Amino acid sequence: MTNFISDAIQNLATPMILFFVLGFISTIIKSDIEIPQAISKVLAIYFMIAIGFKGGVEISKTGIDISLYNAIINSVFIGISTPIVAFLILKYIGKIDNINSGAISAHYGSVSVVTFVTAISFLNSKSIDFSGYMAGMMALMESPAIFVSILLVRIFSSQKISTLKSNFIDLLKESLFNSSVVLLFGSLVIGLIVGEKGMTSVKPFLVDPFNGILTLFLLDMGMIAGQRISEFKKVGFFLSVFAICMPVMSASITILMSSLFNFSLGDTFLFSVLAASSSYIAAPAAVRIALPQANPAYYITMSLAITFPFNIMFGIPLYFSLINYW
Repeated sequence: MTNFISDAIQNLATPMILFFVLGFISTIIKSDIEIPQAISKVLAIYFMIAIGFKGGVEISKTGIDISLYNAIINSVFIGISTPIVAFLILKYIGKIDNINSGAISAHYGSVSVVTFVTAISFLNSKSIDFSGYMAGMMALMESPAIFVSILLVRIFSSQKISTLKSNFIDLLKESLFNSSVVLLFGSLVIGLIVGEKGMTSVKPFLVDPFNGILTLFLLDMGMIAGQRISEFKKVGFFLSVFAICMPVMSASITILMSSLFNFSLGDTFLFSVLAASSSYIAAPAAVRIALPQANPAYYITMSLAITFPFNIMFGIPLYFSLINYW
């Protein structure tokens, strides 16, 4: 408990998190601070390239071994099991209809790039190493949850599976070829090809300014999260509790699962953060295509205004403490 409080205070006291809080408060008090949407997209692209490229370089140094295959197995397991558990909880405990249960479970089964980036910053502050292939695992975990959630909706709605075919191509494109997946995997492959020599030439751009750019990005994310607060009442008590408890449960299960593979502390931590995170970029786009009847006030508000702030401020040190405890 003492370690958690210490880590939480340390995490909250970092410039990145404090600027997120500033962005959140600025929206609440209706300040005119604004970051153009084009710049926000550029920042997101920067992080995906930086994470993927560095991951590829690290893999080029260590090579492909059994730990990479174990990581893939773990990623697929998390990507499939998390949305199933979320869907069943929402449907049978929360009494949420099938369509909204599927939409929400797709978000909580998929992952958040920004939460992952913040977790990396947390590890760097503690000088804890992690495997380069974790960037690839994040990309790998984005899509399975979306497909599983849509399939669950079809099954529990007593619809024929063939009804999925009408928008399957669009869903496939949105899930597998969205910008985050393409940039992460593409950058990882480039980093793998050029190796450490290639990293030297781009280090002043992709490594040195990383935390500074993350600070600006989290300021923007704080403002976006603050904008969703007005819809908080629409979410309701159960879904609000779910938005906090589901990440903690997912992280706890993942920590136990990861222990079976003897992953390092850094890798286990990143797996737990990925399992606990909720998508607000890839999943909303795919859900709009596959489940247009779902209510965005539920899944976007839960993901962006509740789970995301909880994870980056309190969840990250909590999951780290759980790993150390177990």
